[in-house]
Amino acid sequence: MIRASSKVAAAFLLAMLAFAPRPASATLEADPQMLYRQMKDAFARGDAHGWTYADQVYYLSTIFNAGRAYALQRPDDPAYGELATLTVQIGGALHYNPLIDYDAAAWYVREACRWVEKNSTDFALISASQALTERIDAEDNDPEALARMADEDALAIAHQFPHDVQAELMPLDADWRAWTLTHDTAWRTLAFERVAQPGFPIANLPDVFGAAFVDAAQGAVANAPGYSPADRANAAVIIARLKRIGKLDVIAHANAVPHDVYMSTLAPADEYFGPLGMSVLGIENEMKHVNVMLDYKYGNLESDAAVNIAMAVDDMHKVYPRDRDMAKLLLACIQMLERMTTPASTQEAGHLRGILTVEYQDSSQAQQLLGVEP
Repeated sequence: MIRASSKVAAAFLLAMLAFAPRPASATLEADPQMLYRQMKDAFARGDAHGWTYADQVYYLSTIFNAGRAYALQRPDDPAYGELATLTVQIGGALHYNPLIDYDAAAWYVREACRWVEKNSTDFALISASQALTERIDAEDNDPEALARMADEDALAIAHQFPHDVQAELMPLDADWRAWTLTHDTAWRTLAFERVAQPGFPIANLPDVFGAAFVDAAQGAVANAPGYSPADRANAAVIIARLKRIGKLDVIAHANAVPHDVYMSTLAPADEYFGPLGMSVLGIENEMKHVNVMLDYKYGNLESDAAVNIAMAVDDMHKVYPRDRDMAKLLLACIQMLERMTTPASTQEAGHLRGILTVEYQDSSQAQQLLGVEP
């Protein structure tokens, strides 16, 4: 398996047992004992399965879980440094890329990279940190570059874990997400080309976008506009193979990790986010107020208020990434910000757009923002 040295792992686990997190505003309460058990379970699962790709990703997710808790509650605790090191070591070895990861943890990985670059003297670790940072930066400002790197990372995963079905699916995952993100048809063409290959595990299309992929292939076969001759030929092969197979097996993504250990489905009503300490209801009410003022032609005069709301939404995303209303709040905030033209509102809109379209790409709100037909 891919893991850090036993000394690093042991130091982290002991630190987690020794320190309890302090209560803090806009911060989840994490039980170190529970986090320890989750990581122990991840090790046991990996040992039992022989460390498949899914086991490796599960282990990385437990590191993300603990790392986010420490980043939000105890960033000065020695255990945080151990976690940051583990994040970069394991994340780099597993070719972490926010476009093909489902943990919504890019902000934390960035912080871990900053810690490593500030405190480590290990050249290889710093190099891995810089590579991860390049990918996270692209989420905000260069979707085309993010797509290219996701394709490279997915191919590296498939090569690293031969004959592992979930790993073999990663290039398709990267290409389809790249197509959805950039609307560059070259990515859709590449996805068709790869799936049409005889050895591709076509009976195990990912649950998150398998139906959309099949719909696109059927459209190409039916001579819908926008497809190249190569697309139509590969799509015909794909549809023929699917008909021979019959019922498809839907495979859950490798990042399907239970977050109930320390995350709530909904952010509590008495949690407060951002520089002004807004509750979820406060965020929604402030958004309504700013939009009314924009309707009355106040325009850029509302920029400061809108940016404060955006910062609260981003803060909530860090603490409760799986809140069921997260994607809805992100889209509403982006739409509000885009009604103004100040540098600050434009910057915040771009940042939230990257989060929504990359980290929550499967949501209906991201699909709406990206112009994907339902």
